[in-house]
Amino acid sequence: MASTALMDRTREIAVVGEPGDRFDEILTPGALDFIFRLDAAFAQRRVELLAERRRRAEELTAGAALGFRPETAEIREAPDWKVAPIAPGLEDRRVEITGPPTRRMTVNALNSGARVWLADFEDATSPTWQNVVDGQLNLLDAIERRIDFTADNGKRYELSRNPATIVVRPRGWHLSEKHLTIDGRPVSASLVDFGLYFYHCAQRQIDRGSGPYFYLPKLENHLEARLWNDVFIVAQDLLGIPRGTVRATVLIETITAAFEMEEILYELREHAAGLNAGRWDYLFSLIKNFAHRPAYVLPDRAKVTMTSPMMRAYTELLVRTCHKRGAHAIGGMAAQVPSHDPDANEAAFAKVRLDKEREAEDGFDGSWVAHPGLVPVCRKVFDEVLGSRPNQLDRMRSDVHVSAEELVAVHRNAGPPSEEGVRTNIAVALRYFDAWLRGSGAVALYGLMEDAATAEIARCQIWQWLRHGLVNEETVRKHLHEEVLALGKEDPRSLGAEAAAIFERTALGEQLPAFFTTDAYARYLVRRPNLVTV
Repeated sequence: MASTALMDRTREIAVVGEPGDRFDEILTPGALDFIFRLDAAFAQRRVELLAERRRRAEELTAGAALGFRPETAEIREAPDWKVAPIAPGLEDRRVEITGPPTRRMTVNALNSGARVWLADFEDATSPTWQNVVDGQLNLLDAIERRIDFTADNGKRYELSRNPATIVVRPRGWHLSEKHLTIDGRPVSASLVDFGLYFYHCAQRQIDRGSGPYFYLPKLENHLEARLWNDVFIVAQDLLGIPRGTVRATVLIETITAAFEMEEILYELREHAAGLNAGRWDYLFSLIKNFAHRPAYVLPDRAKVTMTSPMMRAYTELLVRTCHKRGAHAIGGMAAQVPSHDPDANEAAFAKVRLDKEREAEDGFDGSWVAHPGLVPVCRKVFDEVLGSRPNQLDRMRSDVHVSAEELVAVHRNAGPPSEEGVRTNIAVALRYFDAWLRGSGAVALYGLMEDAATAEIARCQIWQWLRHGLVNEETVRKHLHEEVLALGKEDPRSLGAEAAAIFERTALGEQLPAFFTTDAYARYLVRRPNLVTV
């Protein structure tokens, strides 16, 4: 492996991951220098903000209350500030499709008929070094219109004339990229994913009438949004791109961020495009933050629907906040996967229609789907509400008034798990961990497209149910053993033992880890050959 020493600097940036085909097109000296500069400007602030995350999590574990920040009341109450004007290619977002930036998904998503494709380096990508760099290559090839793939049946797929607008989701602030180091220290995965895409594709997107657009995951407060805004400013200045060219949509997928929606938009207002109701991670955050409290034990995941009081409060506040500030409100994921069974498909599509009808009627400007087969269902619902209008930003939802108590009314959904719910959580988590270890971050399981967020929900619920005596460890271990055996029969190549070990560490331990991905990444996905300095 080669190390790239930067001219006139005492520090060194090094690529320590294994090489791959065409990696040199992405890991160029200029791109590495760009990441070096971003790291120099923001690495310390990131560390400080992550320390603040941990401190606040400890307060919540100890029983602290959540509420709207009194020190930022002036921002929430100010009537006249708005976010940036809508950028080219983001005027109409009635259907957005999400998925990892694999070659097949890149072509299928861009050709799906959705208006936007969220190229997801985070929850839908297993962050092997191969996946990280290949994802960047696929995006570059798509923008240059030189991407295609051939299916197993020999059919060749190429980009259509009117592909979806690309919006990239980098990994969250809590994750590191251990295959790229500065003085031996891993670089922020957020800055790697953002930096490589921005360096290679920002100007290319602008030249094609679009722009560098991003989805920002896992933010917990407005200071983390401020950090991203400062990253955008520095990145644009370094490459000579006008300030305000970037657009970012923030996923409101943590309970703490739900109390700072306006503040987050305000910090990003020069670059803000909207907010998204990231429902699965939001539910994960709720469970994780209240896991120690017996009054906040949630039942099976399937029983916590978007019509529950706490979820209604969250989504309606999001629409009101966005439209008050001129930003798009984007609805949550429809994760159903079409099958070959017409009856099963009709039942699944009916659920999707009901979900999207609720969102469109509530004022959302668009919504997410996980599979190209759901694009027509979602589009039809929003077509009926929007007609020829690109959005419904004029629906101000001034009738919505949400209190802090309503946002955290977890107890109104409280209840014990069912035996089926316990078994399903174990089965889903184990199979997802197995797929993730083998390089797949988006996995079809039991009719749903699962990603890291649903695996997080599954293992956190098991931990919570064990802690409060709603299920015993012997039963959980029995189910786990049975599912490992079943997984081995389903696929002899499976990594059942390793997947079970991840489950045991993250669901059966004394402490509840904040994420399964951080430890599992370091243990299983990092491949660091001997570094050769040149």
